[in-house]
Amino acid sequence: MTKSPFDLSGRVAVVTGANTGIGQGIALALAEAGADIAAVGRSAATETCEKVKALGRRCELIGADLSSIEPVNEVVDTVVEKLGSLDILVNNAGIIRRADALDFSEEDWDAVMDTNLKTLFFLCQAAARHMTGWSSQDGKRGKIVNIASLLTFQGGIRVPSYTASKSGVGGLTKLLANEWATRGINVNAIAPGYIATNNTAALQADPERSRQIVERIPEGRWGKPSDIGGAAVFLASDAADYVQGQVLAVDGGWLGR
Repeated sequence: MTKSPFDLSGRVAVVTGANTGIGQGIALALAEAGADIAAVGRSAATETCEKVKALGRRCELIGADLSSIEPVNEVVDTVVEKLGSLDILVNNAGIIRRADALDFSEEDWDAVMDTNLKTLFFLCQAAARHMTGWSSQDGKRGKIVNIASLLTFQGGIRVPSYTASKSGVGGLTKLLANEWATRGINVNAIAPGYIATNNTAALQADPERSRQIVERIPEGRWGKPSDIGGAAVFLASDAADYVQGQVLAVDGGWLGR
């Protein structure tokens, strides 16, 4: 029987920020497709790992404060030691700070840029160094999926460092794809739209704002974490071997409106 190009059996996926929301949705979707999961982040993704194991996959909790690059190499080494490889990296962890641009502080700027862009880059680098060790010899391909944002394409309001970081994620994704495609590594990104998670609970609870958001979305609903999970499975799979440097908007049509 021919193996499905979406089958991730035998692969190990690192998902940062997998404790809830989009990160959890991605981790579970990858596990459903056959991947073992390393859930990395400051908050323990205990529930996520329990659900991954219920699917018959392995799951390792790896604590790491990704507000700096200090734990990056240790994260990669630990994943390889405990799970045997690192085939897929999903950079989902991120933070946001809100204030008018006239009042925005250097502290909030640095905090967001360090987590959302600097650590993301150095995790990509550390993972790619591992992946290039076997891709040319074994015929395997490494897969890196960065989580961008609608603000990779739009300006937003009162989130200057977040917009700058997510714009940077889009550009960096393209650069890394340019450099690493010949090394057997695919680098792409997903830009989630309005997804129903804990992070958007306040917006969902505001009847007027929620109505405005849904009216702008051609699909006519908030997205679910599983919607992002499906896109992550595609980009992490053999089906996307010829997809490079793309920022895939999973937004119900928001950007096309």
